[in-house]
Amino acid sequence: MTMEERYLRLEEAIRSYNPGANFALIRSAYEFAANAHNGQLRKDGSPYVTHPLSVALIVAEELHLDSESIVAALLHDTIEDTGTSHEEVAKLFSPTVADLVEGVSKLNRVHFTSKAQEQMENLRKMLMAMSKDVRVMLVKIADRLHNMRTMEYQTPAKQKQKSFETMEIYAPIAHRLGMQRMKWELEDLSLKYLDPVGYQEITDALDAKEAEYKDFMEQINAQIMERVGESGIQDATVYGRLKHPYSIYRKMYAQSKSLNEIFDLIAFRVIVDSVADCYNVLGIVHDLYKPILGRFKDYIGTPKPNMYQSLHTTVMGVSGIPFEVQIRTHEMHEIAEYGIAAHWKYKQNGQGGGDENSYEWVRRLLENQEGADAEDFIHSLKVDMFADEVFVFTPMGDVINLPAGATPIDYAYSIHSAVGNHMVGAKVNGRIVQYDYQLRNGDVVEVLTSQSARGPSRDWIKIARSSEARSKIRQWFKRERRDENIAAGRASFESELKRSGVTIKELTAEENLPAMLKKLSYNTLDDMYAAIGYGGVTALKVVGRLREDIQRIIQRRQAENAPSAAEQPKVEQPKPEPVRRKAVQGIVVEGMNNCLVKFAKCCTPVPGDEVVGFITRGNGISVHRCDCPNAAPERRKEEEKGRWLRVSWAEQTEEAYRTTLQVTAKDRMGLIVDVSTILSSTKTRVCSLNARSTPDGFGLIELEVEVPGSAQLQTVIRRLEQISGVMRVTRPAG
Repeated sequence: MTMEERYLRLEEAIRSYNPGANFALIRSAYEFAANAHNGQLRKDGSPYVTHPLSVALIVAEELHLDSESIVAALLHDTIEDTGTSHEEVAKLFSPTVADLVEGVSKLNRVHFTSKAQEQMENLRKMLMAMSKDVRVMLVKIADRLHNMRTMEYQTPAKQKQKSFETMEIYAPIAHRLGMQRMKWELEDLSLKYLDPVGYQEITDALDAKEAEYKDFMEQINAQIMERVGESGIQDATVYGRLKHPYSIYRKMYAQSKSLNEIFDLIAFRVIVDSVADCYNVLGIVHDLYKPILGRFKDYIGTPKPNMYQSLHTTVMGVSGIPFEVQIRTHEMHEIAEYGIAAHWKYKQNGQGGGDENSYEWVRRLLENQEGADAEDFIHSLKVDMFADEVFVFTPMGDVINLPAGATPIDYAYSIHSAVGNHMVGAKVNGRIVQYDYQLRNGDVVEVLTSQSARGPSRDWIKIARSSEARSKIRQWFKRERRDENIAAGRASFESELKRSGVTIKELTAEENLPAMLKKLSYNTLDDMYAAIGYGGVTALKVVGRLREDIQRIIQRRQAENAPSAAEQPKVEQPKPEPVRRKAVQGIVVEGMNNCLVKFAKCCTPVPGDEVVGFITRGNGISVHRCDCPNAAPERRKEEEKGRWLRVSWAEQTEEAYRTTLQVTAKDRMGLIVDVSTILSSTKTRVCSLNARSTPDGFGLIELEVEVPGSAQLQTVIRRLEQISGVMRVTRPAG
C-alpha cells in the first residue's frame, strides 16, 4: 500500500463518523509531517511518516476523535524528532494542536538525576497535560499501541524495556480511562515479549479451546437470544468470546493454576437498549442457568470511577461449565470499550467537547503529591491511580470510593482533614473496628470523633493506604508538633548514623555543616530533624545522601589514628622492590612460594582492593581487605604482629572471585526483579541471594557474586544504586 493510499484510508475512516471534519487541515498536517520526517526511516526500513500516519489511523478508526486530535497524531513526533518548533506548529495549525503535540512528546530534553526521578517527571508532566486536555493521553496511548504492534523490529533488550514500561504505566492508564479494548491489546503485546514462552503456550491452548467450545458458545448464544426475544426485549445483541491471553496468564500466576484448571474462560455479553432491559435480562439469565454465589456485581447502580457500567454475573451452564455474562446498554458498551474517548462527542465542524470535570481526580492526585520525593510519588501513583477501588457508604447512604485495602483512617480523611484529626474510633456496619481494619465493598462506615482528641498517631502514616490521608497526617505533624518532631528526628538520625560508623558531632562539625545542609536543601539542622520526625523523609535516606561526607570523615579519622612509622610492624614497612613470587589464586605472598591462600569471609576481597595477609594456624594465609576492621592496625594483638605480612595481587588474574554486597532499599513489588535484571545485564554470576523485609518498610538484600576484579564490582554497585528506591549498596567488612 502506497503512502497516498494509507492517507486516503485515514480520510475514509474520518468521514465514516465525522463528515464535517477539517480535511484541508488534516491534509496539510500530513504533508507537513511527510516533509519534516523526509529521509528518516523506521527500524523495518519503511519511511518514518508511516508511524504518525498509523497513529492517526488508530485515533480515527478506534477512538473516533476530532480533527485537532488527528492533526496532533500526524505531527506528534515533529517537535521531538525534527527541527520543528512549538511556535511553528502553533502558527501553521493552532496553539491547541501545538500544545497537544508538545504534551505527547517523549520529554527527552529533560535532564534527570535518577531513574526514579525520570519516571516521576515523565508521569507528573503526562498527568498535568492530561488534566488540561485529556486528548493528550488518548494520542499518547495510540502512539504506544502502534509502537507495540511493530515491536518485532527492535532489539530484545528494547522489546523488554518498552513492554515493561507499557505494562507498568500505559496499560493501567488506559484502564483508568476505561479504554478496555486498548488496555487488553497493550497487555497482550507486552506479555508477548516479557514472557514469550508463556504467551505462546496460552495462545496455542486458546486456539484449541476455541474449537472445543465453539458448539457450546453457539448453544448458549441461541438459548439466551431465544428467551430474550420471547420476553419482548427488542434489538438485543448477544455474543461470546474467550478471555484474552494476559487475563488468563495473570490468573494462572496469581492462583498457581494450569490453564486446564481455569474454568471461566468464556464470557458472554448481552447488549440492550435500556437500563430496565439490563435487569430484565439478568432475571432471564438467572432463570436459565444456576448463578454462582458471590459472583454478581452491579456496576450500573455503582459505576467504577472510570465511568464503566455493566451487570456482571457468573453462572453454571448445563454442561457444568461456568461462564460470565456481562449485561449493558449500547451506550455503556461504547464507554466500556473506548472509555473517555466515547465521551468526546464531536459537534458541528468536527469541534469536540468533553466533560473535563470528570477528570478532577488528576488534579487532586497532583496536589496530594506536592513535595513528595520520587519513590513516594511512584508508590502513591500506583496506589491511587492504578489500584482497584473499594466502595463504602456513609451513614447517610452516600458512596465513597477509596483505594483497595483502605482503612477507616483513609475514609475519615477523605471526608475532611478535621474529621481525621479528631477521630478517636470507627464503626463498620455498626460494630467498633480497629484502625487497620481493611474496608470491603458495601461497608457502612461511621467515624467517632472528639474535640479533645490529641490528633493522629505517627503509626497512622504506615496504616493509611491513600496518599491523601498520609499527606494530611504529615501536614498535621508538621504544623502542630515541631518540637516533638525535632526530638524524634534527631534520635532517628543519630541512630542511623551510628550504623555508618560516625557520630552526629563529627558530621555536624562547624566545617561540615554548611555544605551538608546545602546538599540536603535545608536551612537549619532543626528543619532537617523536623522533616525526619514528621515523616517527610527517612533518616536512612538522609544518611544515604551524605554517604560521601561520611566516608571522608571515616578516612580522615583513620589517617589521624594511624600509628607512626616507628610503631609500624617491620613486616609492613615498604620495601623498594619486593621479589615477586609465584601467585596462588591470584595472590603473591612476599617471601613465600606455593603457600595455601584463602580469602577472608568477613570482607571478601577482589583484585584491585588493597589487601594484607595473616598467617593462620593450619589454614595458610588469610587475605583481608586493608579497610576490614579485623585487619585494622589498632585491633591487632601484640602477640600476633609478626603474623601479619605483605601480600599483593598478581599482575594478571584469570579467576573469578566471590564477594558479598548488601543492598538497602525501600521495599516494593518488583525490587528483586530489578536487581536480577542489573546482575544479568552486567553478566555477573550470582552464587546466592537472600532478601528480607523489615517492619518499617525497607528491603535488605544480601548478594554473593563472582567478579573478575574491583572494576567490574564498582560497575555493578553503580548500576544497583540507580535502581528506584535503593538507598545504598555496601560491601560488608568485619
